[in-house]
Formats: sequence, C-alpha cells, structure tokens
Amino acid sequence: MGYVAIKGGGKAIEAAESLLDFQRAEQGADALPLDTDSIEHQLRNLTSRVISEGGLYHPKLAALAIKQCMGDSLEAAFTLRAYRSTRPRLLETAIHNSSGMRVTRRISAAFKDIPGGQMLGATTDYYLRLLRMNLLDESPEQFQKVASNWFKDMPKDAVPETFPKVVDALRAEGLLPPVNRDPKSDAFDITRDPLVFPVPRSAALATMARAEQGGLLTIAYSNMRGYGDVHPTVAELRVGYLPVFLPHPITGEPIEIGEVLMTECEVVAMYESSDEGSKPVFTLGYGACFGHNEVKAISMAILDRALQKGAMDGPQNPSEDAEFVLLHIDGIDSMGFCTHYKMPHYVTFQSDMDRLRTTQSKRQSGDQA
Repeated sequence: MGYVAIKGGGKAIEAAESLLDFQRAEQGADALPLDTDSIEHQLRNLTSRVISEGGLYHPKLAALAIKQCMGDSLEAAFTLRAYRSTRPRLLETAIHNSSGMRVTRRISAAFKDIPGGQMLGATTDYYLRLLRMNLLDESPEQFQKVASNWFKDMPKDAVPETFPKVVDALRAEGLLPPVNRDPKSDAFDITRDPLVFPVPRSAALATMARAEQGGLLTIAYSNMRGYGDVHPTVAELRVGYLPVFLPHPITGEPIEIGEVLMTECEVVAMYESSDEGSKPVFTLGYGACFGHNEVKAISMAILDRALQKGAMDGPQNPSEDAEFVLLHIDGIDSMGFCTHYKMPHYVTFQSDMDRLRTTQSKRQSGDQA
C-alpha cells in the first residue's frame, strides 16, 4: 500500500495527544486520578483480558495500560504487547503441569461429582444480572468491610492445595487417548517465527492464547450453531495460580520463582476411532490463557478440537480451517487493519475518482452516440 507524507500536521498530532489527557482529567479540579492498584484489583476481569491479549503476564503494567488507554481493552493490549517486544528474553521454562495449580475455581459440566469436588469460586454464573444500585454511593467503610469480614469464620485449610484432573480419570478408564507428545519437540514460538500453513498444534494454541476474546467467541459460536461438528462437554474448567519454575543458575534444578493466574479448559467431544479396528475414544479440546477468562478458554478449547478435526478430515467449515481461524482472531492485527483506513489514502482515492469520471464520461458519450 502507498501512503502520502503529510506536512504541517505535527502540531495537530501533539494537540490531539494532549486532548486525550484532558479527557482523562476533565471531571473537574477536585477529581482524583485512578490508581493502578484499584484498576488491577477492582477491574480484575478487564486486567485479565489485557494481560491475556497482550501476551505478557504483568498485572501492574496491564493496569497502567488500561489507565493510559482510558479503558479501551484493545488499545491497552496493543500497548502492553508493544512494551513486551522491547524486553530481552532471558530464559525459557520447562513444560508445566497444571495439576499443580492453586485452584480458586473448578467446575465440571460432565459429572455432578468429581474427584476433589466442584468448587464454584467467584463467578457471575448463578445470580441475576441486575444493577446493584447500592454501589452508586458505596462508602469506603462499606467497601473495606467486605474484605475484612470475608475470612473471619473460614476454617483453616478449607481448600486443598491441589485437585486431581477430571481428564486423568477418563484417561485411566480408557475413554480418552493416552498422552502422546514428543518431549524433544519444541513449542512453536509465534513471537519469533511466522505462521506458515499448515502449522503445528502448538502454534495454533499459542495464537489462540493471546487472541482477542470476541474474535475467538465469534468463530467458536459458529461451530456451536452448526457450522461444525464438535458438540463439546466441559470436562473441567479451572481458574487458579500456576507455579512457574525456572532452572537454578548453579544447580540447574527447577525452583519456583512465582505464579501466574490462569484459566484452563478441557472439553470432551464426540468419540472417534483413528484406525479401523482400534478402540473408539472421546476426542479432547484444550484451552488455556493468562488471567480469569472463562469464555475465552472455552472458545479456545472448542476451536482447538475443531482445528484438529479439520487437519484430519479436511476443513468443512470456517471454524475447522486453521488459516481462516488463526489469521482472524488476533485483536491487535484486526484493530490495526481496521484503523489503517483512517490514515491518508489521498493518492489511491484520487485515482479511483479519475477512473470513475472517465468511465462516466465514456458511458455518457456512448449513450449520446
């Protein structure tokens, strides 16, 4: 694409940027700025979305990006991802086992009773979506009382450290295929290597892990509505803090250096038999992403299964076509292409007008003849 350099626009651009700061502060002289701690903890779902789509687990900087971009999640994720690109890469972690997750929420739609029990955790799933008008004038004392009273009567060690995985029980019963992964194979690095189709499953999962939630949901929803044949059941959805291990600089032994909040979803889909005469088993779709993002993780798991089906049988629907899915779910790419239409297209549009005028002139001459 060709663009035209604009002269004399520097001052206007600087003024436009300063106007953003004015809009952020125009509430009045007595207004107080949002602090990043409040954004991180009180707008935690928005923060989760930004760290997931930004591809960088740093809640504090995600909160800063939200503040800077005045709540625009796409712009905030763009800003966070731009910051990530300036950071050096020092180490890589080994493969982590999510069964060691410190769970805050864990449910299964496949079974009423699961090993370790259902754990509803914090969710909006079960209450009416009605506006709580009392929050309009919530006092600091009322607000602080909620947290201070929460643990008052809770027994110690009420929640186990870890929970068993539902899919492990299904796999032990022979209802799922055994784990078949080459430990020597490297995961595809989407930040350093371009997607050249067909891509390995790790590339698809990595792309979906930082995809825009709405984009993932749209394509996964098309599968749910019949443009596909996955028909999943959530075997397990879990939210919690996953310990991160890195090798010790001297001993090389893995040591825990922190933890990240993650959402993980495993869906069980229609059973199939890969070879004639082999034992039929359920198929599995997997989704995992930073933060508390349940809709995204479920959508990702559905699309993972759909893409596996498309790779095996050939894509019959958009949700099964890896190239279609993976090139249309990144919010930063989509936003960039959409907003580029606001940039100057003077030369190309002048050319379009010249062609249209010429066509109209020829058509008019032909009619008169």
